[in-house]
Amino acid sequence: MLLVPALLLLGGIYYWVSSGGTVSTDNASVKQDIVSVSAQVNGPVIAVNVKNGDKVKRGDILFRIDPAPFRVALEQAEAQLAAAHLQTSQLRTQAAGTGADITGAGANLQIKRNALARQAALLKRGFTTRADYEDALNEVRTAETSLADARARAANAHAAIAPGEQPSIAQAQAAVDKARLDLSRTEVRAPMEGTIANSDRLQVGQMAVQGVGMLSLVHDQTAWVEANFKEKDVGKMVPGQKAKIEIDAYPGMDFKAHIQSVGAGTGSEFAIIPAQNANGNWVKVTQRVPVRIAFDGNPGKPLIAGLSTTVTVYLDK
Repeated sequence: MLLVPALLLLGGIYYWVSSGGTVSTDNASVKQDIVSVSAQVNGPVIAVNVKNGDKVKRGDILFRIDPAPFRVALEQAEAQLAAAHLQTSQLRTQAAGTGADITGAGANLQIKRNALARQAALLKRGFTTRADYEDALNEVRTAETSLADARARAANAHAAIAPGEQPSIAQAQAAVDKARLDLSRTEVRAPMEGTIANSDRLQVGQMAVQGVGMLSLVHDQTAWVEANFKEKDVGKMVPGQKAKIEIDAYPGMDFKAHIQSVGAGTGSEFAIIPAQNANGNWVKVTQRVPVRIAFDGNPGKPLIAGLSTTVTVYLDK
């Protein structure tokens, strides 16, 4: 009659003493980096190279979008670039030609001035008429106007040529780069190494819309566990403490781990609509804090995002 109560008492004492150094929770699950892969250009899908469960490496082609309209756009942009180069060449030739116009107008002005000087000398000696002198003077003024016009045309021609690269060429080159970039984006590639998921909805002929997820890529080499501990338990937790992970999918197996980080806020604080406690009907609810648990080494088992786990943290280790 005394043995059974004594064993129960000893067991209770042992449990009370030993449990003080650990905290556990089954509100935990496996997490992995998941990227939603979307198209960066719009167009119909013409080829799908992957299916669910496929392993891909960074840069592998996942699916293709019809490149025909983007090739046409690139050809149009290249034609506009060629036209801009031609226009710039014509402007430079025109600007170079204005120098000869100025030289010719200047030489003609000098001839007219010499003729005017001769008429002025003859007029003083009485060997010419006032009308001939005035005709020579008018020709000088006409030549001066022609020289001024030539200089103005030269100034305008040189002003049309910008120092350095022509703006029209730069704009056309930017259009070519944009068209070439859009064409390259018709081949949608894997942004990282991982496993394909949710690719069943991706079909040939489907319209790919920019920014809309077409499939998911799971980075299965960076799995961790997110454990939500009660607020009264996290006060003794610090990064580096040892932990044990039990995954429901692998009964009887324990995985060594450690605390990687303790959350900066409770789960409710990061909710889309945080709880508002500033009212008269407030009821205290025990909050939970997400704690990131990292595996020690390679778990050796396939880890699937969302698997239920139980996490035990050793506070004294």
